[in-house]
Amino acid sequence: MINPLLLTDGYKVDHRRQYPTSTTLVYSNWTPRKSRIEGIDKVVFFGLQYFIKKYILEDFQSNFFDKPKAEVVAAYSKRINNYLGENLVGTDHIAALHDLGFIPMVFKALPEGVSVPIRVPMFTMYNTLPEFFWLTNYFETLVSTTVWLPCNSATIALEYRKILDHYALETSSVPEFVDWQGHDFSMRGMASVEAALTSGSGHLLSFSGSDTIPAIDFLEHYYNANSDIELIGGSVAATEHSVMSMGTNSEEQATFKRLITEVYPKGVVSVVSDTWDLWKVLTEYIPNLKDEILARDGKLVLRPDSGDPVKIICGDPEADTEVVRKGVVELLWDTFGGHTNEKGYKELDSHIGAIYGDSITLQRAKDICENLKQKGFASTNVVLGIGSFTYQYNTRDTFGFAMKATYGEVDSIGRDIYKDPITDDGTKKSARGLIKITKTQGEYELIDKVSWEDEKTGELKEVFRDGKMIIDHKLSEIRARIKNKS
Repeated sequence: MINPLLLTDGYKVDHRRQYPTSTTLVYSNWTPRKSRIEGIDKVVFFGLQYFIKKYILEDFQSNFFDKPKAEVVAAYSKRINNYLGENLVGTDHIAALHDLGFIPMVFKALPEGVSVPIRVPMFTMYNTLPEFFWLTNYFETLVSTTVWLPCNSATIALEYRKILDHYALETSSVPEFVDWQGHDFSMRGMASVEAALTSGSGHLLSFSGSDTIPAIDFLEHYYNANSDIELIGGSVAATEHSVMSMGTNSEEQATFKRLITEVYPKGVVSVVSDTWDLWKVLTEYIPNLKDEILARDGKLVLRPDSGDPVKIICGDPEADTEVVRKGVVELLWDTFGGHTNEKGYKELDSHIGAIYGDSITLQRAKDICENLKQKGFASTNVVLGIGSFTYQYNTRDTFGFAMKATYGEVDSIGRDIYKDPITDDGTKKSARGLIKITKTQGEYELIDKVSWEDEKTGELKEVFRDGKMIIDHKLSEIRARIKNKS
C-alpha cells in the first residue's frame, strides 16, 4: 500500500525547505470561493470526517506508523530519488514523524451538513508541534482530492430536494414520498469506487433512495450510521434491458406478466419499459395486464429510459400522435385512474407508478414537476433517477474549492499572509491571518485577521487534535442539519 505522505502533488515534497528559516506554524483553511451553478450561493459541508478517519487515522496507521521506520524511510527515499533525481528533500523529517507516532495537527470545522455561504471557510487546519509546520499544506492535495466531491454532491442533492419538496408541498398528499423521489443511479458513471462512495453518501444526506449499495457501508463505517436501527438507503427490485431482451420482443407482455405474478407477486418492482416500444407497453401490454396489476399487493413501476425525459413523462404537445402528446403519467391515468387529492391534483392508483432515470438534471427535474402540475398531476407520480450526468459532470471548480494558508509563525512570531492576484477577478483573493466564523440570524460569516484568543471562539470547533477525533458526527445529526437547511 502507498505511504500516505506520497499521496500528494510532486511540488509539495520540498516546500519544507522553501518556507522561511525557523518557520514554526502554518495555518490554512478550506473554502468554496465561487459558484458556477446558477441559483446556488451556499455549499453543503460534508466529507472531512471521512478524510480524517480514512487517511489521517487509518491509512497513516496501517501504511506508515505500523511499518518499520527503516522500511518507510527507505521507500520514501527511493520514490523521491527516482522522481526528482538526487534526494535533496531529505528523510529526517519523515523519520521524526514516524518516531512521533501520530499526526500533530488540529482540524477545526463547522458541523458537517450545514450550508456554508460562498467565500466562508468550512474548516481550518494547523500543526501543533513547530518542527512539523511543513505538514499543514503538505496535506492540501489529499484534502482537496478527497473533500470537494462529497461537498459538491451533497449540495446538488439538496438542490434536487428543494425542487421536489417545493412541488410536493404544492401538489401532493404525500410530501414525505420525496425521501424516495430522488434515487441515486450514479455509481457506474463515477470516476472510481471512492468517488461513487463519497458522492453517493452525499446524495443520501437528502434522500433515502439509492442503488449505490456500498454508500451504506461507507456511512456506517465513517459516520456512525446503523442500518439495523435506521434507514440509511434502500431500493426496490428492478429489471434491466438484458432481462427484457432475453424474454424476446414478441413475448414482452408475457415477461411483464411473469414478473408481476410469479417472480414478484407482491411489493414494489420496477420494470424497464422502452427496450423496444414504450408506447405499445403503455397502450397495449399494461392495459391487458390491468387486472393482474390491480390484484397485486404492491406497485408496478414502469421505467422509460431514453428520449427527452420531460416529454416522455409529461407528454410532447408538438408530437404527431395523441399517445406521445399525453406522455407516461397521463397514459397510466387513462388506464388505472386514481384519485384527486385535497390540493386538486391527480395521484395515480397505488398499484402503478413511473420512474425516469436517464440524463436527469436540476432543470429537467423542475420542468417535469412543473409540467405535471400544469396538467393537473401531483409531482410525486414519478421518481427521478439521478445519475452520473448530475454527479460526475462537476469538478473542484464547480464551487471554486481551495485550501490556502492565511497565517504563519516564524520563530513563533505571527504573520498574516494572503494572496490577491492582480490579474484575478477576485475569486482567488484569500482571507488574511487567523480566522473566526460567526453566525448571525442563521448565516455564517467570516471574520479574518483575528487574535488567537478570538480564533478560539466562534462556530469552528476542534474535530481532531494530535491523532484523536474530538467530534464524531452521526449520519442522523447531519441529516437533521440538511433538513433544516441550516
